[in-house]
Amino acid sequence: MLVLGAHLFASKGYTAMLETALSIGANTFQFFTRNPRGGKAKELDENDVNTFNARAAAIGFGTVLAHAPYTLNACGARPEVREFALMTFQDDLARLEKTPHQLYNFHPGSHVGQGEEQGIRLICDMLGSVLFEDMTTTVLLETMAGKGSEMGKTFEELRAIFDGVALSDKMGVCLDTCHVHDGGYDIVHHLDDVLEAFDKTVGIERLKALHLNDSKNPLGAHKDRHEKIGEGYLGVATFEAIVNHPQLKCLPMFLETPNELDGYAAEIALLKSLQK
Repeated sequence: MLVLGAHLFASKGYTAMLETALSIGANTFQFFTRNPRGGKAKELDENDVNTFNARAAAIGFGTVLAHAPYTLNACGARPEVREFALMTFQDDLARLEKTPHQLYNFHPGSHVGQGEEQGIRLICDMLGSVLFEDMTTTVLLETMAGKGSEMGKTFEELRAIFDGVALSDKMGVCLDTCHVHDGGYDIVHHLDDVLEAFDKTVGIERLKALHLNDSKNPLGAHKDRHEKIGEGYLGVATFEAIVNHPQLKCLPMFLETPNELDGYAAEIALLKSLQK
């Protein structure tokens, strides 16, 4: 059975997101830990958290993915930008221990002219400061499209980050289908070859989740513009291959397509129908 969900609004809490997910045919969800542009996170409601944990366990709900705000830039050039990333990361990881054994995804950041080597060093420094031995959350590096000075656009950059973090066993990768396509990896015609390259460079065991997004852009555009499933350059056949692939079909999958709830429900039904 696919573990499949969509990005939902977190304003009403965990239990509301769980019920919304079920209403659209999903068995997991993704959410922002705080406003995607940053700022203070809403206080956790202990009753809501406890209700969610109990309900999720009772129905076998899938692994949930928390997404860091877009403004988090671990390798920013300005110290205050990196400090915001550090403080946000620490706060989010502490909060996520209330819902143990979930996922926390973040964009590695942009080096903004400092160079890739310095960008990787700064990302590793932050991760080395925030990861801890007994944490239950798995921190995910997201594959990026490579616009501007984005880090994480190649498997080699991801591997360099893993190599620079002592507690890299607490980490994994979220592969975004739009981003890798826009980054130049041809998952439309050569999905197996891309996964083989990922395995040789990063290790397939580190692939922990998928963002399912079609792309408005051709291969290698480095632009990162999501499209609805089947309406972009990836096409339905690519997603059919993904949901049936032996190395991918058991991973939690999250839609970030330009949709409202009814659109997500339709896409979830479509993806389920593609299973063989």
